[in-house]
Amino acid sequence: MAADQWLARWLPLLAERVGGQPVLELGCGCGRDTATLVEAGHRVIGVELSPDAASRARERVPSAEIHCQDIRAPFPLVSPVGVVVASLSLHYFHWPETRTLVDRVRAALRSDGMLLCRLNSTNDHHFGASGHPEIENDFYLVDGAPKRFFDREAVERLFTPGWRTIAIEEKVIDRYDHPKAVWEVVLERAD
Repeated sequence: MAADQWLARWLPLLAERVGGQPVLELGCGCGRDTATLVEAGHRVIGVELSPDAASRARERVPSAEIHCQDIRAPFPLVSPVGVVVASLSLHYFHWPETRTLVDRVRAALRSDGMLLCRLNSTNDHHFGASGHPEIENDFYLVDGAPKRFFDREAVERLFTPGWRTIAIEEKVIDRYDHPKAVWEVVLERAD
């Protein structure tokens, strides 16, 4: 399994945008990206649904503030932040819930704030983009869990209005046992 250092190329831009505030990480898992952010000198507030993964993230990155909760619950913030990171965590919901979540992310950002996210691609056939019961268009029941997959049009539709695109790129990553197709998207809040 490769290191999947996807954040490395975005760290300089992230440093410009963070503005001395913590980075909000949605779906921090076991703390892989959290560790990268902390090693780069950032404070991190992480949100993770799985108690086991949240516990492992706390062990891996003790200086991070990790909350065990659903990302659809109110974010643990006191003021708007400069950066939100959401790697492979925005794809578990029906389309209206996904749109609502993205609107809440936008509201959590200050006016020049930035979102770095990765989304499942419709080309991600190793991890559920085909061969599973369809709940709605490009939203499947994969091994008992709902999973959404995005084509470029869906990515663009998800982030309009209210966002300015910095980068959008479909990539294949080596994070798991098989190659995984994702969209890597970097946006700034547009007021």
